[in-house]
Amino acid sequence: MMDKKDLEEGHRHKHNHKHNHAHAHAHNIQVDHSKSFAIGIALNVIFVAIEVVYGFIANSSALLADAGHNAGDVLGLVFAWTAAWMATIKPKGKYTYGLRKTTILVSILNALLLFGAVAFIAWDAFRKLKDPQPVAGSQVMIVAGIGIVINAFTAMLFYKGQKTDLNIKGAFLHMAADAGVSLGVVIAGLLITLTGKTWIDPAISFLIIAVILWGTWRLFSESVDLALDAVPKHIKIAKVREFLLNKQGVTSIHDLHIWAMSTTQVALTVHLVMPQGASDQFISQLQKELSDTFGIGHSTFQIENKDMSSEFFLF
Repeated sequence: MMDKKDLEEGHRHKHNHKHNHAHAHAHNIQVDHSKSFAIGIALNVIFVAIEVVYGFIANSSALLADAGHNAGDVLGLVFAWTAAWMATIKPKGKYTYGLRKTTILVSILNALLLFGAVAFIAWDAFRKLKDPQPVAGSQVMIVAGIGIVINAFTAMLFYKGQKTDLNIKGAFLHMAADAGVSLGVVIAGLLITLTGKTWIDPAISFLIIAVILWGTWRLFSESVDLALDAVPKHIKIAKVREFLLNKQGVTSIHDLHIWAMSTTQVALTVHLVMPQGASDQFISQLQKELSDTFGIGHSTFQIENKDMSSEFFLF
C-alpha cells in the first residue's frame, strides 16, 4: 500500500512531462440569409392567405389542407431564421460556444415538422383513396400553379446555402416539398380531367410522400449525428489522422476529437506528440491547412514531448 509521500511523488512524476496548449481559429465566413428568409416568409404568408380564401370560395378541402401544410412550413422558416440569427450571438456567460448549436436543434425540429406534414398528406391520400373526391375546378389548379412558382422560387433562394448548412437545407427541403405538393395537385387535376380516374390524385400523393421522406430522413439523420457530436459527414477522421501524423516533427497523436459547433462550423481538439516542440508558425500553418483542407475552422492543439495517452494520474 502506498503512503502519502509515495502518492505525492507519483503525482509529481506524472506532471513533470513538458506540454503546452495551442489554440487557433479560422472562423468560416458566415453567409447572411436574412434577405432570403424575409422574402420567403413574406411570399408564403401571402400565398397561405390566398389558399384559405380560395379554399372556401371553391369549397376545396385540398386547398385548405395545403394551406395548413404551407402554414407549418412558414413556421419552419421562422424557426430556421431565428436559429441562424442566434448562431451569430457572441459567447457569453455559461454559453462559452455561443448559441451556434441552435442551428442543429432547429434542423431536427424542421425534419420533425416535415415528418408531420408527410403524415398529414398520407392521411389525406388514404382518405381520398377510400372515398375518391374529384379535384376542384380551374380555380384550384390556378392557385396550385401559383404555389409551384412561389415555393420553387423560395426554395431556389436557399439552394446554394443548403449544400453547406443543414439549417438552410431544412428550409430548402420545406419549400421544395411544398412545390412538389402543388405540382402534384396540378398534375392530378389535369389527369383526372382527361381520364376521369379519381384514384390518380392519391396515387400521385404517395409518390410525393416517397420523395419528401427520402430527403427528410437524410436531413434528420445528419442533424441527429451532429447533435450527438459525431464527426460531420463530409470529414473523414482517418484522413485527418493521417494528415496530422504526416506533419514534420509529429511522432504520434492521441485524443483526436472532431465535432460540429453548428451546422456550418467544425471544431477539433488533439494531442500532438512532438519531442522537439512546436513553434507559433507551425501552429498557425497547421490551423490554416486544417481549415483549407477539411473545413475545420476551430482547432485546439496540446503539444507534448512524449506520449502521455497511456499514463494516468494519481490523486
